[in-house]
Amino acid sequence: MATQFQHRLVGTLVLVSLGVIFLPDVFDGEKAHYQENYEAIPLREDFDTELLTAPVEAPEDVEAFMPQEPVTVTINESTDSPESEPAAVAQVEASAPKAGYQDSAWIIRLGTFRNIENAKNLVSTLRGKGYPAQLMPRDVKQGELARVEVGPNVSKDKLEAMTADLESLTGLKGQLLRFNPLNP
Repeated sequence: MATQFQHRLVGTLVLVSLGVIFLPDVFDGEKAHYQENYEAIPLREDFDTELLTAPVEAPEDVEAFMPQEPVTVTINESTDSPESEPAAVAQVEASAPKAGYQDSAWIIRLGTFRNIENAKNLVSTLRGKGYPAQLMPRDVKQGELARVEVGPNVSKDKLEAMTADLESLTGLKGQLLRFNPLNP
């Protein structure tokens, strides 16, 4: 037989649980229900289904080359007869190199890093000291490598003077290389 204390305990638990369940709804007040207004986008009726089944052509490989000398392009428009449309004629002339022009810009490659965080820290240190440093990521089969480079600069002498300062600052002996903008 159950004791009087057990009956009171069960009754108290039932009343407390009912209070926990229903009293928040009673005291919550009036609830405002918000409904967003939206309009459905109508389907396009005149859609061409042949576009979905058309094969995608592979991109073309084009061989590109850079001329050895700087090139100047001039366009002449000739109007020989008033009835015909003017024809544009392009003449390509090789111009002489400008005074002080060098073949290429130069960079200092300080190193190639496997740990990208170390490379980012080195670049931020160099930029803080006023050097034009950048991080050049490169995908390699073993993993992602990152090169730290300073430059590019047209003056090879300025970069050669920077190498001693960079070596004392970072402890890395930089390599002076030609800058290739097409394949960095």
